[in-house]
Amino acid sequence: MMLVAFGSLITQLLHVALMLAAAPVIVGAVRWLKARLMGRRGPHPLQPWRDLLKLLRKRPVLAETASVVSRVAPYLALGATTLAAALVPSFAQGMWLAPLADLVLIGGLLALARVALALNGHDAGTPFGGMGAAREMTFAVFAEPALLVCVMVFAVLAGGSNLDAIGAALRDGALGLRVSLLFAGLALVAVMLAENARIPVDNPATHLELTMVHEAMLLEASGRHLAVWEMQAALKLTLWFALLAAIFLPFGTAPAGSGPLAWAAGLGLWGLKMGLLALGLAFFESAIAKMRVFRVPDFLGGALLLALLAAALIFVSTGLA
Repeated sequence: MMLVAFGSLITQLLHVALMLAAAPVIVGAVRWLKARLMGRRGPHPLQPWRDLLKLLRKRPVLAETASVVSRVAPYLALGATTLAAALVPSFAQGMWLAPLADLVLIGGLLALARVALALNGHDAGTPFGGMGAAREMTFAVFAEPALLVCVMVFAVLAGGSNLDAIGAALRDGALGLRVSLLFAGLALVAVMLAENARIPVDNPATHLELTMVHEAMLLEASGRHLAVWEMQAALKLTLWFALLAAIFLPFGTAPAGSGPLAWAAGLGLWGLKMGLLALGLAFFESAIAKMRVFRVPDFLGGALLLALLAAALIFVSTGLA
C-alpha cells in the first residue's frame, strides 16, 4: 500500500513538471505550425520559453493607480491554473490527486483564474483594461453553462464527473459510439477556443485595441508579472488539450500502479496527442478569420445548444427523461 501511494505521488509530481515544461512548447508549436501552413518560416517552438526567461529577469512597472491586486492577481491565476492542470491526467492514471480530479472542480479553478485576470484588467483604471475585462466576463456567462452541461452529459454516461472514471468508461468501449458525445465534444471545443482567447473568439497575436479581449487586460503588465500571465495562458491551453485528450483520446495512458516503462510509453503517446491537437488548432485558425465581438455570444450560444442537445439525447437514450 505504501509503495502504491509513493508511486502515485511520484507520478503526480512528474505530471505537474511535465505540464509546466510543455506549456510554452505547445504554444510555440502552434505558432510554428500556423506559420508553416501560411508558407512562412515562423519562430522556433522554444521561443516562448526564451521570452519567459527574458521577462523573468525584468522588474515589473506598475501604474500609479494600481493597487495590491496587480501584484497578487498574476500569482493567484497561475496557482489556480496549475492546480487545475495537476488534476487533469496526462501520461498516467491513478495519480495522487486523482480522487479530486472532478470536472466541476477544474471548472471552478479556471473560473477563479478568470476572475483574477478580470480584476487585473480593472485595477489600473485604463479604459482598454476595463473593456477587455467586461468582454471576458460576458463571454464566461455563455461558456460556463455549456461546460457544466457537458459535465452533466459525461457524469450520466460514466456515473460520475471524475476524469479517471470518464476516461476509463470511454476507453473500455462500454459506452459505444454516441451522437451525444459528438455534440458534447463540439461544445467543449468551442468553450476551449473562448477560454483560451483563440480565433474565432479572439486573436492572441493582435495589437488592435478595439478587438482585443485577453491582451487588453494585460496592457499594463510587464516584467515578471507579464511572464507569469504568459505562463498562465500557455498552461491553460495545455490543460484544455490534456482535458480533451483524457476524455476523447483516453487510449495509451499508463494504468495506475505501473512502472517507468509504461510511463515512458504513455508519455510518448501523450506527446503525439498534444501534437495532433496543436496541428488541428493551427489548421483551424489558419482557415478562418476572427469574428466580430458581438457575434461571440451567438457562437457560444450555439455551443450551449449543442451541449443541451447532447444532454437531451442522453436522457432519452438512458430512459431518464
